[in-house]
Amino acid sequence: MSKVYIFGHKNPDTDTICSAIAYADLKKELGMDAEPVRLGEINGETQYALDYFKQAAPRYVEKVASDVKEVILVDHNEFQQSADDIRDVQILEVIDHHRIANFETSDPLYYRAEPVGCTATILNKIYKENGIEIKKDIAGLMLSAIISDSLLFKSPTCTEQDVKAAQELAEIAGVNPQVYGLEMLKAGADLSEKTVEQLITLDAKEFQLGEHKAYIAQVNAVDLDDVLKRKTEIEAAMMTAIVDKELDLFLFVLTDILNNDSMAIALGSQVKAVEQAFEVILVDNQALLKGVVSRKKQIVPPLTNVLA
Repeated sequence: MSKVYIFGHKNPDTDTICSAIAYADLKKELGMDAEPVRLGEINGETQYALDYFKQAAPRYVEKVASDVKEVILVDHNEFQQSADDIRDVQILEVIDHHRIANFETSDPLYYRAEPVGCTATILNKIYKENGIEIKKDIAGLMLSAIISDSLLFKSPTCTEQDVKAAQELAEIAGVNPQVYGLEMLKAGADLSEKTVEQLITLDAKEFQLGEHKAYIAQVNAVDLDDVLKRKTEIEAAMMTAIVDKELDLFLFVLTDILNNDSMAIALGSQVKAVEQAFEVILVDNQALLKGVVSRKKQIVPPLTNVLA
């Protein structure tokens, strides 16, 4: 059997990396020659989880078709978020929890998308369905993914299934999810040494919303002012990206993990869509989004309603 790559989206977050590792582990147990790989740099939060559970980061690849013929996608399905040459390989499976858009295959595949807060929650079910015991370190990574995507169970995307899975995984991993989770989130929220270019790409995704191309970047922080004092530089970098990527909208979302609010900076020809979607007025390209923490559930859907 030839090797199969398993990977998540570009600008990977903790769910993308940890779910790729976890699913590759399961597939190996089932006899597949599977390797987790990544399409971008590891962020501080994810590195904390990898270090804590003594796991190596997946190997970085730019393209996949020159190495393998078959791949499995986790935590994404939209082709513009995937490997540049994703159309040149066969997609065997997709395990995801996002909307389905800009996705098509020439061959049948196993596609599993569930409206839960995290891909790892779905993987927890798949392990059980196959009768495979989850290893301690893998359970820790899966727990980390759920904590990350649910903002320690505070995000509106978090479901009872996510909470239950996290409890099960925490028991296997031997950690207190609240204590460990807060430390992990704080590690990811330390942005002091990040360049402006890193800030706007750490966790950024491109979306096709109707006829408009939008780029939505989100970072978590404990003190928003530490980031906002660099606003002029951030906006300059955003404008460069708008030109380079031919974007209609660049939305940079800075999320306060302690107060569960977000500050948005919007640039591009479609900034009015932000005002309409969130019922705010942008002042100096900036607006507070009260109670907004989830890109998947609270940002993309209202923007889609306006732009699509």
